[in-house]
Amino acid sequence: MAYDAVKMKDWQIAEAAEANMPTPDEWREKLNLQKDEMLPYGRISKLDFLKIMERLKDKPDGKYIEVTAITPTPLGEGKTTTTMGILEGMGKRGLNVGGCIRQPSGGPTMNIKGTAAGGGNALLIPMTEFSMGLTGDINDITNAHNLAMIALTARMQHERNYNDEQLAKRTRMRRLDIDPTRVEMGWVIDFCAQSLRNIIIGIGGRMNGFMMQSKFGITVSSELMAMLSIVKDLADLRERMDNITAAFDKKGNPITTGDLEVGGAMTAWMRNTINPTLACTVEYQPCMVHAGPFANIAVGQSSIIGDRVGLKLFDYHVTESGFAADIGFEKFWNVKSRLSGLKPNVSVLTTTIRALKMHGGGPRVVAGLPLTDAYTKEDLGLLQKGIPNMLHHINVIRKSGINPVVCINRFHADTKAEIAMVRKAAEAAGARCAMSSHWADGGDGALELADVIKEACEEENKFKFLYPMEMKLRERVDRVAKEVYGADGATWTPEAEAKAKKLEADSKYDDYATMMVKTHLSLTHDPAVKGVPKGWTLPIRDVLIYSGAKFLCPCAGTISLMPGTSSDPAFRKVDVDVKTGKVSGLF
Repeated sequence: MAYDAVKMKDWQIAEAAEANMPTPDEWREKLNLQKDEMLPYGRISKLDFLKIMERLKDKPDGKYIEVTAITPTPLGEGKTTTTMGILEGMGKRGLNVGGCIRQPSGGPTMNIKGTAAGGGNALLIPMTEFSMGLTGDINDITNAHNLAMIALTARMQHERNYNDEQLAKRTRMRRLDIDPTRVEMGWVIDFCAQSLRNIIIGIGGRMNGFMMQSKFGITVSSELMAMLSIVKDLADLRERMDNITAAFDKKGNPITTGDLEVGGAMTAWMRNTINPTLACTVEYQPCMVHAGPFANIAVGQSSIIGDRVGLKLFDYHVTESGFAADIGFEKFWNVKSRLSGLKPNVSVLTTTIRALKMHGGGPRVVAGLPLTDAYTKEDLGLLQKGIPNMLHHINVIRKSGINPVVCINRFHADTKAEIAMVRKAAEAAGARCAMSSHWADGGDGALELADVIKEACEEENKFKFLYPMEMKLRERVDRVAKEVYGADGATWTPEAEAKAKKLEADSKYDDYATMMVKTHLSLTHDPAVKGVPKGWTLPIRDVLIYSGAKFLCPCAGTISLMPGTSSDPAFRKVDVDVKTGKVSGLF
């Protein structure tokens, strides 16, 4: 029975559902797991993926379902809610279904966006644990990342304070001659803290460190988080951990975490992060949580490990890509699927009438402010003008060889005529389409969606990548700009082009993934440009190098690795019942 999602807050629905949440022992029986394959953490458990994969190595994989979206409003269009709805709808049909999503960052959770657990009756539980650290993976990544900075800054202090002979005798170190103006890494904290974007460290004299400019990013932007999402196992993580570029020396050579002799200790901090955490929907369908990388500078997906486990445990495994299809699906398609070797069966395009109206020229949507009448009353003209954005994303997915399923994520103000218009346009474009009211009705509201996805999974697709790995970096960027974003091509600043040419000439970078960096709020690099613009070019201003993750990140526009906290953050509404210890106010 669905809860009253209109009258109840998400945390209240979560609390009610958690009263009957399966115990670890019940999950073990339900999922046919061995006792040593589950690692209990209170009400939840980690899954020992190596043991599970070894036992089930000969079992055929289940069907692989990816969830993406049209270009969103700043409010988001409900990809996680849709993912939970799919699990609940397929569960209602009696199918063996499960999923894997990213772990939310404490930054958005305590800021204006709130947690990323879905919503209404399509919600992940236990919500408090999920929203506030879960089993500690983000804390472990924070410690591992900052340990690299400890190693780097301490090394710089000791090299300044001692000559070569003293350095060798007192510290057993060789001089790395680090250039303080070319330190690539910064520190991380998992909150939105704009005051830490640019800082000065080492103030107070020679024994208080090396004085220099530094910076903080949010933990989920750390290269270590990106690595967790793509590694095959702990051995793969350990190998990559020595290859992170922390800085450059005064001759321009990279200084890596291996040079700093800190990679082993960093891996030790992250050893427990390698296993996915098992959670579930409010209707008790299993859903793993693993990794939480940025979707702009990184891959924006839950882990390859989580998907590999899910495809063995479930007949239908659902995963979610961050942001819209031009970013999230593109990276799932050309990066994650290439690295994992896993072929998706179907992609679900989450679509809302609200977002389509915005792309049709509707008033600006601002997080934290009420929606105008344009979004809460029927307006078929405005909706018609915005539908090309959905059609663009349908075509992007079809270029991969997949025929998508359009999910109309229904909001209470959407009318039958508006839903019919979107459905007609999607089907005319050759896509399957289903309306789903999972937020209000849970699995019962997602039955049509479940049936359409199941049907789509039986259709053989001709999945193919957009470009071969042999293609050079600038050619890849140009192809993504034209085929995915709809640009006329890409332009490069002289500095960015010189950097790209140097990278193309070095065979070391031939197998690096191309991780495009741009805003998620537009098909272009400009977040203010909506709809499907024509006659524009994508300006590339820099290429970031992540040598541990093996990413080359061409940057269009300015991307901050440290978001800011708003004037009305979510933490003002969060509190604890001092008698029971229960947390309230989480969105």
